[in-house]
Amino acid sequence: MTTGPQDLIHPDDTLADLAAAVHDCRGCGLWSDATQAVFGEGPPKAPVMLVGEQPGDVEDRRGHPFVGPAGLMLRSCMAEAGLAEDQVWMTNVVKHFRWKPKGKRRIHHTPAAEHIHACRPWLDAELERLRPDVLVCLGAVAAQTLIDKDFKVSQDRGRLMPGPYGNVLATVHPSSLLRAPDGKARLKARADFVADLQVVVRHLAGHARAASA
Repeated sequence: MTTGPQDLIHPDDTLADLAAAVHDCRGCGLWSDATQAVFGEGPPKAPVMLVGEQPGDVEDRRGHPFVGPAGLMLRSCMAEAGLAEDQVWMTNVVKHFRWKPKGKRRIHHTPAAEHIHACRPWLDAELERLRPDVLVCLGAVAAQTLIDKDFKVSQDRGRLMPGPYGNVLATVHPSSLLRAPDGKARLKARADFVADLQVVVRHLAGHARAASA
């Protein structure tokens, strides 16, 4: 019998309970090639949730979200935008690393619809417990999972919209900044990404002013 989210997630579970339980999840086959599941991390009352696609090679080995090259880029851009890490919960749509071998390297392989569907209850459980003020979708997989299956990040990035858990904003995944073809393109991609994060920062500042008025 396969043990999936339906067996492991309980209504009274805390985020810490979920983080422990996810390691026993066999809801799809990704666990068999991954080192471990990587659950979300951050303050339990964080006003912002950042949602990426899946853990990468470094995250899979270390067991923490956004600690590889894309994560370092994300954290650097957050600092530039003025978005403090203690305001943010970081997680992914899929909790296990999907990869394919290339020599001795493990290369990222986009999760399939079956993996996203199987893992969705874990993400929903995070959202239900955190209830963030702003949900930020990093990349197409997150945006199409949480906003609309036909959502195009290239067309509607950086715009706050109402969502089922509060406000939602989509932007590119920070890994795309690392793939820019040259230095000029990389600087432009970074500036655009920082500008998207600053939309969130301005919203939080306005929310704080309204609450204190």
